[in-house]
Amino acid sequence: MKTTRRLLVIDDEESHRLMLRAVLKEEGYQVAEAADGPEAIRAVEQETFDLILLDLRLQTMDGLETLAEIRKISPLVPVIIMTAYASVKTAVGALKAGATDYLTKPLDIEELKVLIEKALELYDLRTENIFLKERLGDRFDFSRLIGRSSKMRELFDTLALVAPSDATVLLQGESGTGKELVANAIHQNSLRKNQPFVKVSCAALPETLLESELFGHERGAFTGALARREGRFQMAHRGTIFLDEVGEMSPSTQVKLLRVLQEKEFEPLGSNQTFKVDVRIIAATNKNLEKETKEGRFRQDLFYRLNVVPIILPPLRERREDIPLLANHFFNFYREKNRKELKAISGKAMDLLVRYPWPGNVRELENTIERAVIIARGEVVAPVDLPPQIQALAKEKEAQELDFPPGITLAQTERALILKTLEDTGGNRSRAAEILGITRRTLQNKLKEYGI
Repeated sequence: MKTTRRLLVIDDEESHRLMLRAVLKEEGYQVAEAADGPEAIRAVEQETFDLILLDLRLQTMDGLETLAEIRKISPLVPVIIMTAYASVKTAVGALKAGATDYLTKPLDIEELKVLIEKALELYDLRTENIFLKERLGDRFDFSRLIGRSSKMRELFDTLALVAPSDATVLLQGESGTGKELVANAIHQNSLRKNQPFVKVSCAALPETLLESELFGHERGAFTGALARREGRFQMAHRGTIFLDEVGEMSPSTQVKLLRVLQEKEFEPLGSNQTFKVDVRIIAATNKNLEKETKEGRFRQDLFYRLNVVPIILPPLRERREDIPLLANHFFNFYREKNRKELKAISGKAMDLLVRYPWPGNVRELENTIERAVIIARGEVVAPVDLPPQIQALAKEKEAQELDFPPGITLAQTERALILKTLEDTGGNRSRAAEILGITRRTLQNKLKEYGI
């Protein structure tokens, strides 16, 4: 909580330090001050700070030198640089030296507050990840699985126990919950990590082709089998095979899979030769296999063989606190991939993302962010950049916000509507004019008229 956060302000201008102290104390932070580099370094040696505000131009020791010394003492603490001498060169230099972010004087106080909150959130996440790695003996790396909700913590704990074993794992969860990522994480943290990890989609192939894909075939085994082919189980020898959507497997293929699980052997199609294999099996399904067995669509004995270690992946709607983390992860990835000059996902857009139920889970969220990054025209991803079904969530809220009190003038109503539309479009005036049904020139005139 903010009341427990301790910040250090390093600035040789006493008036600027006093102003920052007043602003930050009003926000609930505890504030310490230092007038120069040596004093700041002594403070960092003696106390623990959650965040540091550092002026780049100091008289006794400049900001970059001070930053370098702070990093030796406290390598993780976020440091936000402040300077009146703005240039790309100084910004890049500060960031390369380990600064978290960069602000120019005179400071925009609202921007400063937002940067501090984001930096503290990132700091919490980094220290939390370090603690988790230490708790697990630094043996497991689940970095590709993003989340810090209680359900994800439980998943990480389970994976840490399961991964080193050779047990068969059954991953259950809705489509798009990340079953393949989890399967890969289990393999990469197992004793078989240097051996093959082979993936097979049981839903993508018809029965004959799936059997051939899994177990291989001899030449002439079926129409089109022009040459002998090795199956995926042979390819996965000494490694791991991932059977995705195993619930779609035909009864005859289920029998063959059961034999592999029981006897560790199989015969390719069209062959009398038996092959022995050493393979760990990870299966995944979005079906309720227990229900499928009761209704006769899946072999009960195979279900018991696969269900040695069942792991249920939570749908995204049950871990909403992870949505901002995932959304920002995909935002940064697709912003870089598409070379877009975007700053962030707007607060209103993020609110809609968190409120949406995500029937397609993480996969749907990723696709949504990719689309939004591509079509965004402003500096941020705004609500208008999201799909219609997500934008629809804002209609009721918008109606409440636009429920103007009695006595409000037409001009005041128009001004409020323009401001709200600009906010929703991330400040994109062309897009705002389009939504309002006016020309961009008319909008410019209205902005001047209302002093916006």
